[in-house]
Amino acid sequence: MHTRRHLLALAAAAAIAPRAAAQTPADQLVLLGTGGGPTPKALRAAPAMALMIGGQLHIIDAGNGVARQAVLAGLPLKSLAHVWISHLHSDHVADAFTLPWLAWAGALTTPVTVHGPKGMAAMAKHWLRFAKTDIDTRIADEGRPDLRKLLGVAEVQPGVQLRTGALTVTAARVAHPPLTDSFAYRFDWAGKSVVYSGDTAPSPALIALARGADLLVHEVMYLPALDRLIASESNAATLREHLIASHTTAEQAGEIAAAAGVKRLLLTHFVPGGDASVPDAAWVDAAKRAFSGEVIVGRDLLRVAL
Repeated sequence: MHTRRHLLALAAAAAIAPRAAAQTPADQLVLLGTGGGPTPKALRAAPAMALMIGGQLHIIDAGNGVARQAVLAGLPLKSLAHVWISHLHSDHVADAFTLPWLAWAGALTTPVTVHGPKGMAAMAKHWLRFAKTDIDTRIADEGRPDLRKLLGVAEVQPGVQLRTGALTVTAARVAHPPLTDSFAYRFDWAGKSVVYSGDTAPSPALIALARGADLLVHEVMYLPALDRLIASESNAATLREHLIASHTTAEQAGEIAAAAGVKRLLLTHFVPGGDASVPDAAWVDAAKRAFSGEVIVGRDLLRVAL
């Protein structure tokens, strides 16, 4: 029979254990949102991916609702250190600054850098004007540190963006017309490598960036379903031409993975992302036409082993 003192000790140990585990979360990748395009979708959240590396949280693209997706995934927002924005389309940048703002309203007290294309610094300036009343109120009323002193912005150019500890982050400019500045990112650390394509048509720069990577996370379109989706649009031909020029089909994603010699291909940013009639096998079969490695069909909150 347990004594009261023993039961209290067990309860104390149980209370301490989760906090101790949360202090050093394991390295992990979580897809937070896998839908492509700005239209909200019932089936998939807006584009975002999380990498937990060395106890620091990196969010790659920040579509609307990313903070809640991170919480649903069990990721500690107080560990947010870097936000990486591939380009300035709304579905990728909507919550670039809202994410650290909401993290700061919780337990975040450490610096966060938002990395993104030219225009990111101007966006931050205007966003801070928008958030001024809330920031000032919470500093005075709740004793929080000044978010403006924690928030940094770094505008991206091709090449190495960050070296910290064992982690190196490298960017490459990819093809996503009409935007000139659209970037893919590569994360190398502790013998691991993950590449995120961002939005892009097939791009030699991406193939070079992804060479030999353990995992390539790539946007994807499925043309048969896309053609059904836009068939009734008056501008169907023009819209299709734009999508083909700016994005990558499932077959092409497989070709890129094969050309880069990556080990695994993870599909995300599905276009169309709201069509439940397209089975996972359709995406896999298309990518497998050129790529013999493992193909993973992404879904919201999918955690991928690294």
